[in-house]
Amino acid sequence: METARLGRTDIELTRIGLGCGSFGGIGSDPATWDQGESEEEAFELLDAAVAAGIGFLDTAASYGGGRSEAWIGNWREERGSPVLLSSKVFSSVTGDPDDYGLAGERILREIEGTLERLRTEQVDMYLTHAPDPETPIEETLRVLDELVRAGKVRAIGGSNLEAAQLEEALETSERLGLARYEWVQNEYSLLERGAEDVMEICEREGLGFTPFSPLAGGWLTGKYRRGESYPQGSRMTMRPEPYAELENERTFDALEAFEAAAALAIAWILANPRVTALIAGPRRPEQLEPYLAALELPLSQQERDELASLFS
Repeated sequence: METARLGRTDIELTRIGLGCGSFGGIGSDPATWDQGESEEEAFELLDAAVAAGIGFLDTAASYGGGRSEAWIGNWREERGSPVLLSSKVFSSVTGDPDDYGLAGERILREIEGTLERLRTEQVDMYLTHAPDPETPIEETLRVLDELVRAGKVRAIGGSNLEAAQLEEALETSERLGLARYEWVQNEYSLLERGAEDVMEICEREGLGFTPFSPLAGGWLTGKYRRGESYPQGSRMTMRPEPYAELENERTFDALEAFEAAAALAIAWILANPRVTALIAGPRRPEQLEPYLAALELPLSQQERDELASLFS
């Protein structure tokens, strides 16, 4: 599979990474833990991803209450597959509503749990999962810099950042001589283009960009249709809140014109020169197919513009 360099780092990413947010739960929400893939199903998906050429895994300490990281660690120990690892810090691993954020002492505690669960001495990529308004960005970056210098983390990045937050973080790193965010991981798809101002900063500063939810939580697969009940077990029946704003007539009009070509929606993202790699979120091995098909669908800028106009 084609690769691309992540920002200014020496890390080469396959254009597609496997998102492991549904292993043992649906993301970081304790209410969904034990509702995602079982460990056996996670192993099947990991095996299929590696067989398809996918070279990095994206998880977080809080996904499934630590189950995602732990199962990846078990799989790596059993299979011995040489994949790159990306994890995140912010939410509680135990479901404690008071245990969250990017305070320095908390990050130092959380990285140790991540390394233990993943069964590794170093995480290739480590992201702040969300901004923490209660902690100065300087405190967060000083500790992340410490982790890089200690060899526990190769590179740091930020997820769910707004443009002003990214600018502040980059300025702070530059002023204090600290490790900087080398990439951003925000949601981006034909249906969600709010990250484009952040992408402009990434391009200007030489940062990578690795979008998640390229199919808008399944909306771009055709599974959600006007006037019909949502499929049992889909994201809109298990965790609909992030995508509730898509439930409108304009979305359904655009989807019907688009004819729900998932591979085309993914190809639209991969053809963006500002995108380093994207995070795929399949629930079953066969759902990797549109991601792999997208690699064979190079789009021109005119074709990208025409697709985007359907969802303007």
